[in-house]
Amino acid sequence: MRILVLHGPNLNLLGSRDPEIYGSFSQEYILSHLTSLFPTYSFHLFQSNHEGEIIDVIQQKEYDALLINIGGYTHTSVSIHDALEAVKPVAIEVHISHVEKREAFRQQSLVARHCLGTISGFGIAGYELAVRFLASNYPPTSAN
Repeated sequence: MRILVLHGPNLNLLGSRDPEIYGSFSQEYILSHLTSLFPTYSFHLFQSNHEGEIIDVIQQKEYDALLINIGGYTHTSVSIHDALEAVKPVAIEVHISHVEKREAFRQQSLVARHCLGTISGFGIAGYELAVRFLASNYPPTSAN
């Protein structure tokens, strides 16, 4: 199974931005950690601070599943919502921080309805939990 970790704005700063909220791990560490835990899956990372680039990646449909952490676009992007609605990928929304305990504007996700579920507040372990769900429900085949 090919899994894309899809990161939005400012997630390129993981490891240095607000470590008390987001932890001290980089997005590259998250990818290598997942690869070591799930060697039968192929993980890729795409991060962009630009909404259109994120939409382009979703529309390409080059992956079997998406782990979506699109930062602030979670709460604001009707266009990413529309791309997910059109393409209907196997997707899980992941947030490092517990967004429901943060500012009110972070408590609404425009993309959640197009995801299998949302994992929030468990730090980078949320990515692992998402892949464990995929492993239980979408096991790799010999073609993956």
